[in-house]
Amino acid sequence: MSRDAPLGLLATPEPMTAASRIFLAGHRGLVGSAIARLLAKRGFTNVITRSHQELDLTDQQQTRAFYERERPDYVVLAAARVGGIVANDTYSGDFIRENLLIQTNALEGARQVGVKKLLMLGSSCIYPKLAAQPIREEYLLTGPLEATNEAYAIAKIAGIAAAQAYRKQYGFRTICLMPTNLYGPGDNFDLKASHVLPALVRKAHDAKAQGASDMTIWGTGTPRREFLHVDDLADASLHLMLHYDAPEIINVGVGEDISIRDVAGIVTDAVGFRGELRFDTSKPDGTPRKLLDVSRLHALGWRAKTSLADGIASTYKWFVEHRADAKNANT
Repeated sequence: MSRDAPLGLLATPEPMTAASRIFLAGHRGLVGSAIARLLAKRGFTNVITRSHQELDLTDQQQTRAFYERERPDYVVLAAARVGGIVANDTYSGDFIRENLLIQTNALEGARQVGVKKLLMLGSSCIYPKLAAQPIREEYLLTGPLEATNEAYAIAKIAGIAAAQAYRKQYGFRTICLMPTNLYGPGDNFDLKASHVLPALVRKAHDAKAQGASDMTIWGTGTPRREFLHVDDLADASLHLMLHYDAPEIINVGVGEDISIRDVAGIVTDAVGFRGELRFDTSKPDGTPRKLLDVSRLHALGWRAKTSLADGIASTYKWFVEHRADAKNANT
């Protein structure tokens, strides 16, 4: 099949409507909160949410009881144990166990009560560390993973395999989205657990507040990353939930990347920090480059709208206004 062919476009037999019962798992996290905002804005009035304290998706009995009680029509699975290089490398056992349990319980519970369609959110870290760039969906499982987030990536790959197997064996309609690096309001700015962009925002803010003459950044600054504003991911998720229904995974990104050094410059401009940038080359760089091929997504009629400069500026504004909340990890 041609890469430009619109896989599954308009194939959904029972489209989700504003009145549909939608279970949004992980509504307090970065991605889930963005999807919740968008659903409310678009007039979806029957969104079911539960905090981790109210529903532990790693608990099979709790999850099944929830599904039996609420019987949602659709599920958006944005719940996950997430974190940056340090968190992934330090708590790899927790990352693989919790994500496997969340995915398995959410998927099986949904199937058992007859959910019409489930959207599962993965991550671009599923792809090989040295994959050819830009990364196409078919590169999955063609090479070794990045060692620092291998456990998380394997859990996500298992989730994809499970979703596809459920579609094949049971006819259970699942779609799997693979977003690139995300940022935006509601992000985790804890330096011990955050991803690179919110970490840069936090470091630049602290350096400015302290009147520091310089700011230290992990690695060489040469790795290239693609950054997608979380509101754009929410928009893509709703678009695909309404218009896509096929087993193939779909990359979600902007189709452009930037070096860590250059994105640090955009961050410091937004924050107003004028000191020197120092790069600690004793720290790991991670994957040298990670740019997604988004031609399938574009063929399905969707493109990102938020520029990186505008997105970083609005993210910093949110951080300043929500300092107390921003210190907490999104798990």
